Amino acid sequence: MATLERDGLVGPRRDTGGTGGAVVTAGVAAAGAVVVGLLACVVAARFTGAADPLTGGLSDAGPVVRWSLPLVRVVHDLAASLTIGALLLAGTMIPGRTREESAALDEPRRAAAFRLATTSAFVWAVAGAVGVVFTFADAAGMPLGDPAFGASLANSVWAIEPLRVGLISAVAAFVVASVAAVSRARSVAVALTVVSAFGVLVLGLAGHAGGSSDHETAVNAIAAHLLGATVWVGGLLALVLLHRRLGGALAVVARRYSAVALWCFVALGLSGVMSASTRLGSWSDLTSPYGVLVLVKVAAFVALGAAGAWHRRTTLDRIDAIDATAGRASRGDGPPDGRGRLFLRLATAETLLMGLAVGVATALARSEPPVPETVADPSPALALTGFPAPPAPTAMSWLTAWQVEWLFLATAVVAIGVYVAGVVRLRRRGDAWPVLRTVGWVSGWLLFAYATNGVLGIYGRVAFSWHMTLHMTEAMVVPILLVLGAPVTLALRTVRPRRDGTLGPREMILAAVHSPLFRVLGNPIFAAAFFFMSLVVFYYSGLFELALSTHTGHLLMTAHFVLTGYLFAWVLVGIDPGPKRWSPPLRLVVLFATVSFHAFFGVAMISGTTILGGDFFQTIRIPWVGDVLADQRYGGGVAWAIGELPSLVLALTVALQWFRTDRAESVRSDRRADRDGDVELTAYNARLAAMARRDERPTS
Repeated sequence: MATLERDGLVGPRRDTGGTGGAVVTAGVAAAGAVVVGLLACVVAARFTGAADPLTGGLSDAGPVVRWSLPLVRVVHDLAASLTIGALLLAGTMIPGRTREESAALDEPRRAAAFRLATTSAFVWAVAGAVGVVFTFADAAGMPLGDPAFGASLANSVWAIEPLRVGLISAVAAFVVASVAAVSRARSVAVALTVVSAFGVLVLGLAGHAGGSSDHETAVNAIAAHLLGATVWVGGLLALVLLHRRLGGALAVVARRYSAVALWCFVALGLSGVMSASTRLGSWSDLTSPYGVLVLVKVAAFVALGAAGAWHRRTTLDRIDAIDATAGRASRGDGPPDGRGRLFLRLATAETLLMGLAVGVATALARSEPPVPETVADPSPALALTGFPAPPAPTAMSWLTAWQVEWLFLATAVVAIGVYVAGVVRLRRRGDAWPVLRTVGWVSGWLLFAYATNGVLGIYGRVAFSWHMTLHMTEAMVVPILLVLGAPVTLALRTVRPRRDGTLGPREMILAAVHSPLFRVLGNPIFAAAFFFMSLVVFYYSGLFELALSTHTGHLLMTAHFVLTGYLFAWVLVGIDPGPKRWSPPLRLVVLFATVSFHAFFGVAMISGTTILGGDFFQTIRIPWVGDVLADQRYGGGVAWAIGELPSLVLALTVALQWFRTDRAESVRSDRRADRDGDVELTAYNARLAAMARRDERPTS
């Protein structure tokens, strides 16, 4: 408590003056969120029977485990949220009293956020470890006092997916807590935010999403839901606990958090609808205990959205008015005054609502949904890919085949929307932006959406030749279009710089493109070698089978294809800022060498006798594929053939840039000659004349 008082996270009650009441302190508000979450979890679990003893002769771990498991998960979720929120504020939102202090390692506001993140991360790690123990006891039906409990847990903790992901999350939390305890740098806060986000996202692989009959939609939805909820809840909790320390910077930080919270609100809404669609079969299911809890979450979600809108439109403006009147915005520190009281009035209600939502969500995750999570006697294709085997493709399949992959589709829509919004902002302030760049970016993402949601995405999951067509499209066609869109240049021209020394999107982009790591990644030899070697390693190792048979592997495979292709295209024809460019002739040499290796890869597949992907294609048994090895050899031909056209486009683009560079240099030389009377040519001619006179001298 002494540490919290020192950091200004809790404090004595203060009279509100005219209201005649008392303002609830930040510590009480945060504790209230935990209490409300626990109570909501208990009530919801009792309502749905999520903590009732098992029936049907199944062994039971006892009431201690049944009731402790959801309650520990409430503490776990709130602690994880607070960790991410505190680190996000420390890394990207909290300014120092001056611009110079914002970058200082000992900046007191950021130090307070680090201490808060350290405490919450340790709680997260402990709750995660306890949750793993209780989860095993609940799944195995073994009481904690069973003599064989310890040995059984040790043998199963890595073999059972819910235990494995819970352990990974707890280890990530412990790493975050350990590093946050000894570091105060902004860059470390950003890195730890990424590690914390990973620790949360990995939990989406277990639970309802893990066994859903619509597995991919469920996993995508729960991942977006988890990340959106933790950032939203954690950011607000961190703001409430740090508001005393923020002082005059409260409005600035709250506005920045509000912008992030809006994105979280949208992500939560969309992912919630997607998740509910996989759990509820009809509108009548809303009257079931599970459906009632869904409605409670919806009500809390709407109320939180309304409170956030009120905060943004009213409360923050009033805080700005108080700052302007008091003249304290520039000093930016001090105990809670009218600003803090005004902020806490609504933030406290929001915090309690979030605690309610977290508690209900935890009980909901333990409850049985109306729609069964598994499919009885699935076909091999459904069991391995999550989808039934598609019919034999026809010419019309290129136009009519469509299977929505929500994550990839949403990524394409957001990427296009943000880019177009940036172009509109430029045009409104009178700046030009080449139309062809916009066409390239939009075309690239439209092609990506078509490839992942259309015929290639459907048939690429079950047949090697179709998969290779999808791969070549994602790795060699889409990246070229995206690179020519120059997204980094657009972002740097449209995103406003931070004037207070904090790390905003523009500052992080600049730090990334000028970092030592990017100097290595942006080396053409490294990019080309990484592009080709990752191709070989992927297909001639177990990674290919993992990508075919798991949703996580499929997502990572797609991201890897696009990113490695983007890096390779960028070092050759990119126009965005970064490490110093190699000359066009050297880039052409790198391109031709890579094309040669790529052709060799295709020939190796055409002549190969070993079926790649392990037993996947033999197990899935697609009738219209026929000979799996023949289809694989055809895929090798596809890799060879499709790779040639993008390589030609890259070569022509490099040659065009070479021509433009030479022409621009000639124009600059002509202008310089006009200005100085062609001093360089005169000096050159004089040197030639001197050499001629020397050669004409008689030799003795």
